[in-house]
Amino acid sequence: MFDKIKQMMQLKKKADKLKKELELVIIEISDVRGIKVVVNGAQIFQSVDIDAGLLNAGNKNRLQMDLLRSINTAVKKSQQAAANKMRNTPGLNIPGLT
Repeated sequence: MFDKIKQMMQLKKKADKLKKELELVIIEISDVRGIKVVVNGAQIFQSVDIDAGLLNAGNKNRLQMDLLRSINTAVKKSQQAAANKMRNTPGLNIPGLT
């Protein structure tokens, strides 16, 4: 039983270390002209930059759709970065992530 507890504590240490490493991974998405989204590997958004030329009432729906597309792309790339990092972390083999 103590071996299981020890293994769980080691797994938690590895997971905490991985989280800190993922927070240092920065992903910038500029797929949509005039919109830049920055997110880290832990999926915490760092910034959203919108070109001033896109900020007018006539562009509202298009801007919303473009922003949503950029955010979804950033999240997807962040998830991929996290999955790759986890896959390459020895002893942190969680079923369903590989």
